[in-house]
Parts: sequence; structure tokens; C-alpha cells
Amino acid sequence: MTVAPSAPPTDTSLVRLLAGWLPRQRWFGGKDGPIHDLAIGTATELRSGDPSLHHLVLDVRQDGTTDHYQLLLGVRRDLPEHLAPVAIGHLEDPEQDITGYVYDAAHDAELTRPLLDLMADDRTVGPLTFRRAPGTGIRTDLDGTPIPGEQSNTSLIFGDAYICKLFRRLSPGVSPDLEVNLALSRRGCEHVPSVHGWIELEPGALGTAGGTGSGGPAGGADSGGGDEPVTLALLSEFLRTATDGWQLALTSVRDWFAQPATPGPSPALTAGDAGGDFAAEAERLGAATAEVHRDLAAAFGVTQAPPELLREIVFSMHEQLDQVSAAVPQLRPYAPAIREVFDRVAAEASPLPFQRVHGDYHLGQVLRTDSGWTLLDFEGEPARTPAERRAPAHPLRDVAGMLRSFEYAARFLLAREGDLPPETADALELRAQAWAERNRAAFCAGYAAAGGPDPAAHAALVRAFEFDKAVYEIRYEARNRPSWLPVPLRSLARLAG
Repeated sequence: MTVAPSAPPTDTSLVRLLAGWLPRQRWFGGKDGPIHDLAIGTATELRSGDPSLHHLVLDVRQDGTTDHYQLLLGVRRDLPEHLAPVAIGHLEDPEQDITGYVYDAAHDAELTRPLLDLMADDRTVGPLTFRRAPGTGIRTDLDGTPIPGEQSNTSLIFGDAYICKLFRRLSPGVSPDLEVNLALSRRGCEHVPSVHGWIELEPGALGTAGGTGSGGPAGGADSGGGDEPVTLALLSEFLRTATDGWQLALTSVRDWFAQPATPGPSPALTAGDAGGDFAAEAERLGAATAEVHRDLAAAFGVTQAPPELLREIVFSMHEQLDQVSAAVPQLRPYAPAIREVFDRVAAEASPLPFQRVHGDYHLGQVLRTDSGWTLLDFEGEPARTPAERRAPAHPLRDVAGMLRSFEYAARFLLAREGDLPPETADALELRAQAWAERNRAAFCAGYAAAGGPDPAAHAALVRAFEFDKAVYEIRYEARNRPSWLPVPLRSLARLAG
């Protein structure tokens, strides 16, 4: 497939194949509606021959807005059996010099290795620029293998050295994940993986095929990209021996549920239990969170947010509560208690320090390594606009997100069990409460001891952030995973008293 870097291919049969293939991909965000138009915005040849490698940006129009997706396209005359599951189709077009099978090359180890070569050399190819982080080296003898099961992005593991996150649905400008990780790496932060390189698209390249863009709350990409390059991929240190925080927490909950029943009206989880105690790790995680917040403040600065800004934030919390209450009737019984907390925070508003934060902080965004906790994925909540993801916030917003995650972990296994006898369900709910309360307290203690603002001294603000996050979760679960809806609802019942 021979394509000039600045001229997208005009082969309509390829576009038809992509239009049929794209909605079946887990990372495609428009499954709830038809594709009205698909165009290839940019096409860049990265390797010629058989197989050849091409980078495409697809402009996909749905309901009057255009989103942009990244695709590494491979072309082979003969497709090996192991690549058959990622085949897009077969093309024969002598005029375009396209003859062979086209497929998702992120799954082809032979075609992912060139990405390392290009980043190591700081190469620019057409509208693409491959960057190597200053002061680092990149090995080029490794093949990339995708992590199975991811949904919104695709991450490639290169041996035991690197992980490369390919952003599938593109947003304008520099990714917050790259921006924050670079800043923290430069400061020598011990709690983030070091950045080795990244790939970017030249400013203004999104929407070159006539896309209108969407900057709404659904997370669509804005047109163009302003004066900033668009982040396409991030190459970071791979933490080979790390364990996912969510899985560690679920193991702890499972062990706690398996403990023999204790006499008394409610179970008590203590450090002396044979299994189920996660509090020491929760406390260490709180300390690591405070240290990252300190480094974020040093890297990006701190501003004093006036009371008016906090009132605006509370107003947006009310708006979200109104919208979700209208759509999810199960939320309505708790709305008055939630509004009361929101109104109290607005009435007592005072200047507060705002800074860059994680923005989507939960147990799935942290890894436990031999040396401690590592924080990942500073992208922010997927339903927020790019501007909202990068906006400063109070650091206790992240604390509230992690507190919500402890509530999720405590009740996740209950949701998976389905219908249980009432007596069993009530007993397990008491155990879930005990687990969540102990680990929430330990996390907050570790956070405050390491220099973070004490959650106990800002209880109303933390509670408001928690309620806002719970409402966000209920909207997400109702739309995407209705079977999980009882998880946030059960914890909300307790939080709302």
C-alpha cells in the first residue's frame, strides 16, 4: 500500500471495510448509533514491503458530531492464522497498489517493533512525530504484544521493558496522561512509571477530512486540535512484577467473607484476622497518594480558588444529580440527603487550594510493586471533556474517588453472586461495610500523615465529592452495566444515612 504521508487513500472499498469492522471493536465508542460517514483523515506509511505498516486517523461522523480514531493498519498478501481474528478484509486494487489482507497491526509483533525504532530516533514521518524522552534510551530489539481485555485503549507490552499505550479515540491536544507523567518523571517521583517516549500528531491534523468534532460531555474529540500536537501513544516503564490494586483488594474481600462468623450484632475486621485485612496496604496507598499530590503541586503550581468557583462546582453537582435522578429512579430516594450535603458545602464555601490531580482515581489505577504503590492513567474521567480533565481541582477529590473504590471493592462480589437469601445477603453486607470502613479509615490516615489535607478536617467537602462520584457511577452503570447498579446504590444507602 503506497500512500504519500500527507495524502489519505481514496480507496472506497477500504473505507467500506473499515465502516463494517469498526463498530465491532471493543474500543469503539459509538456502538449505540449508526455511522453516518467515515473518512480517512490522515494516512502515513511507516513501513513498506510485505507486510507493510500504515498509520490511519479515521474521522467517524455520528449524529452530527465527528470522533477520531487511531488505527495501525497492516497489509499482507497472505495472512497468518494467528492474525485471522484481527482481519479487516481483503482488498485488490491495482490502481491504489493495494493487494492483500488488511488487519489491525497492533496485534502483529513484526509490525509493532518499528514503533520503538522511530521513537528511539526521534523521527518525523508526515504528520507524525516520534519522541524519545530526554535523558532516556529505548531498546529497539523488542516485539510488542497487546494486553488482552482492554476496552478504551490498546496497550502493547515490549518484553519486560516497556508498555506502550495507544490511544484509540483521540482527543485534541496533549494527553493529560503524558503531560502529568512527564512532569512527575522529571521531578523523580517514585510513584509513577518513568516515561521513555511518545508519539504525536501535528497540530490541527484532526478533522482534516471535514470532521466537525464534538466537545460534549460524552467525551467526543474536538475538531482540529488547536496549537497543540495530539498525543497518539505513550511509552512507559513496564512494571513486570506489579499487581493490580483492584485484584489485591478483591482477594482481601474474598478472604474476609470466608472468615468464620463472629458473635455480636456486626462483624469487626482487625489486623489480627487470618485473612481479609488490607488496611496496612490502604494506609501505604494513602501516603503514596499524598506524595504524588505534593509533586503535582510542585510541578504545576497551586491556585487559591475563590468561594464563587466552589459554588459553581456545587451547581454542576446539582445538575448532574437532577439528570441522573430523572434517568435512574433508584437514585431518587437518596437525592434529598445528597442535596443537603451539596448545599452545606456551597453555604460554607471559602477559598481553597486547587491543583492538578489524578481525576479518575480508583483501585484499578494503582499497582503494588516490590517497592510500594505506583499510580497510573492520569487521563481523568472518560465522560469529562478534555478541558475538564486538565482543570485544577481540590486534591480531596482524588481521595473521595479512592474512598468510593473501597466501597466498590467491598460490594463487587455481592453483585456477582446475584440473588442471595435475605439473611445471607444482609450478613455479607455487614461484612462489606466493615471492610470498607476499616480501609477507608486507613487510607485517610496514611494520606493525612504524609502531608495531605486531612479528610477528617474537611468532612463535608469529602462527603460532597463522594456523593458526586457516586451519582456519576450510577449514571455509568445504568448506561453500560445495569447488573452492577446495586454496587453504588448499596453504598449510597449507607452514606446517605
